[in-house]
Formats: sequence, structure tokens, C-alpha cells
Amino acid sequence: MGNFLIARLSQTALMLAAMSMLVFVGIYLIGDPTAIFIQPNMSPEDIEHTRRALGFDKPLWQQYWLFASAALHGDLGTSFSYNRPALEVILERLPATFELATVAMFVALVLGVPLGLMAGLRPQALTTRAVMGFSVIGFSVPGFFVALMLVVIFSIELGWLPATGRGQTVALLGVPMSVFTAEGWRHLALPAITLALYPLSLVIRVVRAGTAENLRLDYVRFARAKGVAGHRIVLVHVLKNIAIPLITIGGLTFGTLLAFAVVTETIFAWPGMGKLLIDAINVLDRPLIVAYILVTVVIFAAINLVSDLLYAALDPRVRMADGQ
Repeated sequence: MGNFLIARLSQTALMLAAMSMLVFVGIYLIGDPTAIFIQPNMSPEDIEHTRRALGFDKPLWQQYWLFASAALHGDLGTSFSYNRPALEVILERLPATFELATVAMFVALVLGVPLGLMAGLRPQALTTRAVMGFSVIGFSVPGFFVALMLVVIFSIELGWLPATGRGQTVALLGVPMSVFTAEGWRHLALPAITLALYPLSLVIRVVRAGTAENLRLDYVRFARAKGVAGHRIVLVHVLKNIAIPLITIGGLTFGTLLAFAVVTETIFAWPGMGKLLIDAINVLDRPLIVAYILVTVVIFAAINLVSDLLYAALDPRVRMADGQ
């Protein structure tokens, strides 16, 4: 297991280095970042002084080298619009996005696993057809449309839930959280449901396919022949085998929720990283954009690493395939 961990950590480090280069080049080849600092009455000398002060007079490779060296020390530049360290601004918004994505993923797993099991155990039942029809809708309907419909129904027409903001928060180890207050849950409900729709549909289909496949395997037939109770076969044996692909899919999906909650956060004015990214793009705040993307890449890499380790713990064949 130690060699397996070292190999995965090495792969993660190489991936982060490659992504930092691609992100930097891609972002810094677009537009002129000094445009937001230039006033109509500024002279050419003032403009050139601004470029030198920001370091944009240097060659691109030298800018990247300075950026990479600073990034290794946790310095991802200073936000143009906030005049504060970009990483500090991102980390202030990260808890809100993390909380929203965690609640959405929790809803997807709590509802998706039992619904998928039911659909796999009773493929011809009317309830199964309804569940699978719901999953098709979850894949097909755009998230922004779902968000707008929820706002119209539950906020405007019924007036049950607020449509914007995060509500009251309580600090946990210095991190503000909404899940510890009733008002926070009221603000969290609509964006969490919107964000959970796609992963819920995905979990239902993965669990259903895994259940149907495992029920046809010999070990299930053998367990039934030995007289093992049906619920034990499903909950102990089948569910354990389903957990392996579910961990992989769940990890990737959770990373996607964290990285691409932009539309949901914008519609509901949720003060997370996604809304911050939109604001940064509008003013071409490059350090903030780069910091956001790199933090997202690190989160993705960490989630994938944890998923690989859990996968290897559940299925030793993964370590054997890598020669461990």
C-alpha cells in the first residue's frame, strides 16, 4: 500500500505542475490585464510604469517562473480588484461552496442509493419506471432552468424559501457554516436541490446498473442456495461491490460540484467561489482567476487521490495491477 500511495502522489504532483503551466499560459495570453488600471488621462509613461509595477513587462516564461516559485510558498498573486492576496480571497469563499456541494452530494447519495437499489431489484415495477424517468429528466433539464423554476415556485409563488443569500451562519473552528442554523437551511435548500439533481440521477443509474449486474453473478446464486437472507445479500455483498464504482463516480462528481457550481451560485447569489469567479472574469482579475483554477485543480487532485486509495482498500486487485 505504501508503494501504491507513493506512485499516486507522484502522479498527482506531475499533474499539478502541468496544469499550473497550462492555466498560466492560457490565462495570461488573453487580453491586457493593465487595461483595468489605465485611466483616459494617463500618459504612455504612466502606462508603462504600471506594466512594470505589475511585472507584465517581463517575458512570459519569466513571469511563469516567478509565479510558480511564489505559488510553492502559497503566494498566488494579489487580486487587482480586491487588492488582497488572491488565495486569501478564494479561501474566504471556499467554505460556502464546499458546504453547498457537500449537502448536494449528501442528498444525491441518501436518495440515489436506495432508489437505485430498488430499481435494480425490481426492474419491471412501475416505481422503477418512474425513478428511471426522473433520472432522465435530471440528466436532460439544464440546471439554470431548474433553479429558475424552484425560485418561481417556492420563493415567488409560495414564499416558503428565500431565493438569495446564505442566511445566518455559525462559526465552526473559525469557518462560517449555514447547516447549523434553521435560517441557513432555508437559504441552502433551493441551491442544494438544484445542484443535487444531476448527481442524484447519476447515482441512481450507477447503483441500478451495478445491482442488476451483481444479481446475475455466481456468488449471489451461491449465497441464495446457502439460504442467506435476501436483505443480507443486497446490503452486505451486492452493496459492497457497488461501492467500488460508486466511490470513483462520487469523487469525480463531488469535484465537479465544487468546480462548476458557478451557475447555481450566480442565480441564488450564493457567496461561494463560483460567483467570485464570474466577478473576477468581468474585470479581468487574472491573479484571482488563476488562483481559483489552481485551487480547483488541487481539490480535484486531492479528491481523486482519496478515491484511488479507497478504491484500492476495497479492491486489492487495484494494487496488484500496479505491481504492489
